Amino acid sequence: MKNVLLYFIFITTIHVGFSQSNKHEISVDIKNTIKIKVFPNPATNVINVLGLNNSPNASIIITDIYGTQVISHQWVINHNALNIPINKLEKGIYLITIQTEHQNIHRKFFKE
Repeated sequence: MKNVLLYFIFITTIHVGFSQSNKHEISVDIKNTIKIKVFPNPATNVINVLGLNNSPNASIIITDIYGTQVISHQWVINHNALNIPINKLEKGIYLITIQTEHQNIHRKFFKE
């Protein structure tokens, strides 16, 4: 696994080095390396999501493992983060989808 990570860093470095004249290509490479963190996991009252792009109109959808939508809301993303209340959800496994103009994120979390 360590060798794969080093290879990825090496290839990314070469790609960015040869792509300096194309700014769009550089920004795509940088965005693909950003980690989205969802915590705590398992959660009880709130899910925190870090690493998002700020957006005035983010669509947040939470579905259960059967695909049933249990939460749907429009949020503003400030400070590259969201805090989503989940205290009314039953215990179980859920999928959170965050869609903005520049991102489409899917993450799984557990509710205790």
